[in-house]
Amino acid sequence: MPNLLAFLVLASWPLVSLVLFLKLPVGRAVLWSLLLSYLFLPPPPTVFDFPAMPPLNKESIPSLTAFLVCFFMYGNQMVFFPKSRVVRILMVLFVLTPLATVLTNDEPIFFGQVGLPGLRLVEGVALMVQQAMVLMPFILAYNFLRTEKDQRDILVAFVALGAVYSLLMLIEVRLSPQLNLWIYGYYQHHFDQLMRFGGFRPIVFLYHGLWVALFAFMMLGASASLFRHSRGTAKLVYSGFTAYFAFVLFACKSVASMAYAGVMVPFVLFIGRIWQFRLAAVLAFLAVAYPILKGVEWVPEQYMLEQAAVIDPDRAASLRFRFDNERILLDRAYIKPVFGWGSWGRNHILDPVTGRLLTVTDGRWIITIGVYGWVGYLAEFLLFSWPLFLLFARSFVLTRETPASPYLGAIALILGFNLFDLLPNATITSLTWMLAGALLAYIEVYLPSRKEAKMKIKTIM
Repeated sequence: MPNLLAFLVLASWPLVSLVLFLKLPVGRAVLWSLLLSYLFLPPPPTVFDFPAMPPLNKESIPSLTAFLVCFFMYGNQMVFFPKSRVVRILMVLFVLTPLATVLTNDEPIFFGQVGLPGLRLVEGVALMVQQAMVLMPFILAYNFLRTEKDQRDILVAFVALGAVYSLLMLIEVRLSPQLNLWIYGYYQHHFDQLMRFGGFRPIVFLYHGLWVALFAFMMLGASASLFRHSRGTAKLVYSGFTAYFAFVLFACKSVASMAYAGVMVPFVLFIGRIWQFRLAAVLAFLAVAYPILKGVEWVPEQYMLEQAAVIDPDRAASLRFRFDNERILLDRAYIKPVFGWGSWGRNHILDPVTGRLLTVTDGRWIITIGVYGWVGYLAEFLLFSWPLFLLFARSFVLTRETPASPYLGAIALILGFNLFDLLPNATITSLTWMLAGALLAYIEVYLPSRKEAKMKIKTIM
């Protein structure tokens, strides 16, 4: 159980956030508020769970606080819906889908002797509020993190906080994952899942070791981009950080994140921005299309299992277990394909006698399809993938002479690999939404569409 300090730290965050907004420019305040809270606040089960309200945790409290501060301080400057009509529609669907889910799941369901209650309208309202809070980092980044300077600030913040957080990671690699227990009084996950390849992988104050590894991957991408686009002493400094973060990522013992870095780092260091945009879009497309490919059995599962067995037989067994569960849960999702089964574990299979869950949800995609159906899934995955699809479309009208942020490609790749990681894991966080909002704002403001590029050429001619 969390100790008193855990709840005090979580409850005091609005004051910390307010100080950040009073001391820093608004863009940096948004950035540092979201990053610091994500990395250092206590994770669930430290939550404030009030009746008829969504749980208030380490991501929802900072998002809500930052949004309210910005609304009262800069409300007359804020834009709540982007220019893109597609994004507007997706945002509305994202918030309203839980209501449709609740209205189509008012009946109880039974597994033998075990039953789950039907959903009530009050739960639909709470879920819509929760979805609105999830969108807040996206809206804040769209408003206040939209320039090249802001993008550099994002990468610098990842490197600066990564330098501090990496020390905590290495402490846990050496001593075992204990920091959350020592400070907040509890383990946030099963300890046996933090042991890999004869050692420990860190979890610090995040949800799982995989989340820490993904953040290490982001740190590495940020430092590599800053190294490529810096000069003089700064270039030397960022080269050191890049090498150091590569070591830290290796110490996190996550094969997936290391594989992502093996592809991303060469792209960030040596490949032009247009192909960076295209790779990021391909990753987003795979994330969106995976359930369809899975349904028509176009995912090469047997080949993937064979390759995993070469690395580690235990990892192959884990992957097979994951594939089997995905198939069972996808079959259940097809029973209610439009708006899903809703909450309370209704998307799972339960033991008919004990009520114990017989299925496990790992990937974000299968969780979302099971809970909110295909409408909720497409609203969520298309919403944070759309900036990458726009970059892909506009890459065909960009030239080397077209002015664009040098950091745009690295941020797009970090987001793209984060989206791809939602297939095996549920690593969507406030940082995912923040990066998507920042990219969308820059694209809409600074990058010409095909139509705008043609008009510009005609004007010149």
